[in-house]
Formats: sequence, C-alpha cells, structure tokens
Amino acid sequence: MRKNKRAVLILEDGTRFEGKSFGHEMPTAGEVVFNTAMTGYPESLTDPSYRGQILVTTYPILGNYGVPPRREKDDVSEYYESDAIHCRAIVAQDYSFDHSHWQADRSLGEWLKEEKVPGIYDIDTRALTKHLREHGSMLGKIVFGDDDEIGFYDPNRENLIAEVSCREVEEHGEGEKTVVLVDCGTKHNIIRCLTGRGVKVIRVPWDYDFTSIPYDGLFISNGPGNPDMAGKTVENIRKAMAIGKPICGICMGNQLLAKAAGASTYKLKYGHRSHNQPVRREGSEQCFVTSQNHGFAVDNSTLPADWEPLFTNMNDGTNEGIRHKTLPFFSAQFHPEASSGPKDTEFLFDEFINML
Repeated sequence: MRKNKRAVLILEDGTRFEGKSFGHEMPTAGEVVFNTAMTGYPESLTDPSYRGQILVTTYPILGNYGVPPRREKDDVSEYYESDAIHCRAIVAQDYSFDHSHWQADRSLGEWLKEEKVPGIYDIDTRALTKHLREHGSMLGKIVFGDDDEIGFYDPNRENLIAEVSCREVEEHGEGEKTVVLVDCGTKHNIIRCLTGRGVKVIRVPWDYDFTSIPYDGLFISNGPGNPDMAGKTVENIRKAMAIGKPICGICMGNQLLAKAAGASTYKLKYGHRSHNQPVRREGSEQCFVTSQNHGFAVDNSTLPADWEPLFTNMNDGTNEGIRHKTLPFFSAQFHPEASSGPKDTEFLFDEFINML
C-alpha cells in the first residue's frame, strides 16, 4: 500500500484543502485557477500561459494515460506546448498510479518529480472550484506536513512574458511568405499551424524590434500574466501598424494589439481557463466552442472608433477578439490552435494566411 505525504492547499482567505502528494514535495505558491478540460494535462502543464499558477483540474482523475515520450530540447513537439512545465503545481481529485497508453514512457508523477513541480490529489476539486467561482481567482500555497513557512506569491506583479519568451531569434519552416511571430509565451501548436500552411516563421523575443526584418505578416502569440508588463511589445506593434502589413494575435496577442490600438484591459474575476467556452462572431449567428486560458480581457468600451469587437463570449459578454474596420488587423482572445481542445476556429489561421 502506497504512503503519500500529506499536502495542504491554503488559499489567501484562509480556506484549507488537505490532500496527498504525488509529485515533487517542496512548498510552492501562486495564483489558484481551474481548468475544465477532460484530457490534455501534458499540453496544459507545458502551456506558458499557466506560468506562476496553481492549476486545479475539474476533471476528477489525472495520470491515467501517463506522459508522452521525451523530445529533443527546442524541438516543436507534437505532444507538448513548450520545453518545460510552467505552472507552479497541479491539483486533482484523484490520481491514477497505474497509467496505460501506447505512447506513454513514464507516469505523470515521475515527470513532475523530474521537473520539481508539486502535484496533490485527494482534494475535493468540486468544492474548490465552487469556492473560486464565488470568490474569484485567488492566491494560494501548497505546503507539506506541518511546514507552513512559505508566503503567498502574486504572479501578476511579475513580467511573466519575459520569463517564458525565447531568448534568441529562431526560424521555423519554409515558404514564399514570411511571418514574424512575437513570442510572448507561444505554444508549439501555433508554430505548427503556421508552418503547416506553407509559410516561413521567424520567432522573436517579446521585446525584439522586428520592424527591421522583411516580413509579410505579424503574428502575436499567447502568453501569461498582465499585459501591462509588455510595454515594449506594444510599442513595436504600433510601429508595425504604421507599416500596414497583416497582423493577427491570439490570447495575450489580442490584449496587446488592443493596447497598441489605444484600448485598455482589465483583470477578470476568475478568468477563462477551459475547453468549452462559447463565443459568437459579431454580426452573425455563428457560435463556436473554444479553448481558453487568460486572466485579463479587453475593455470594449475603450476601443477607438476605427476598431470593433470581432467575437463575444456568450457566457459573460466579455471581449473575445477585435478587428480594424479597414486595415488587415484582427485577433482572437481564445485559442484557435487549441491542443488539446476544440479546433472549431482553426480557420482563423487560413484567414490570416490569405491576407499575406
């Protein structure tokens, strides 16, 4: 019979959830958020947008299909969204110590221990999610045994984009057209979706002045945290807007494009981090099922007169994308490249490529 160390999740309001450890056993702290995906923990754990967060999975079991094979560092893997786990910890109701999948080469617990990331289970995640839904995303910490010396940590006060962005300029794929990808924490599947459509991708750091590079289109990636921290990116986007070539943004890219246009953003009560968010395309009855992962949103009321909303969240009416009324600039707050997650909106990549 396995003996797993006692672990406790403590929220900033004093609420405690006691469970057991299945990952790395070292105290940690971050923003506690929940995800409604039924599968895809390798993708979620390696999604840079979860940087600094303690991830709660509403699906009751984790680990049943293990972890896909390791890959060469810097390879655009089809199994992972980046080269490392980015969340501070993962929380589940139940953990399967016996995994079964033909591609698995180790367990989720083994992977967490390798990357020194805590994992806890035997938590009432339904009660925890209801608590977060009522009070909003909040800070939390995970401690082991009777050790409670670690303090709370607010990742939104840090420049998380700088932490997860690439350090050097990279090139991916081949094609007659060239797309500059501003890496604010880009997911591997964005690169695959672009190169798979026959374009050359030049991936640049978040603060790189890409306007000196010859390119046919600009793509602004997803990323973690507060968009106010990426002032240098916003400045470069404004330069690109003056050039007038096609621009597309995803998630953080939507917020940064809006800020470059002159709009503002705000912190959501608990964010959108799920695989079943319905959004409607403005001016139509088209509704799509989308995957999302963000804690901030664009304030529609601050959009300049030559900009307009492109998509709207059907659950809470928040902004899900913007577009310029006459120029080839648009963005989506959700993830059209979602992996894992619905791919109902991957056609947006085609719309962008057709603009080049």
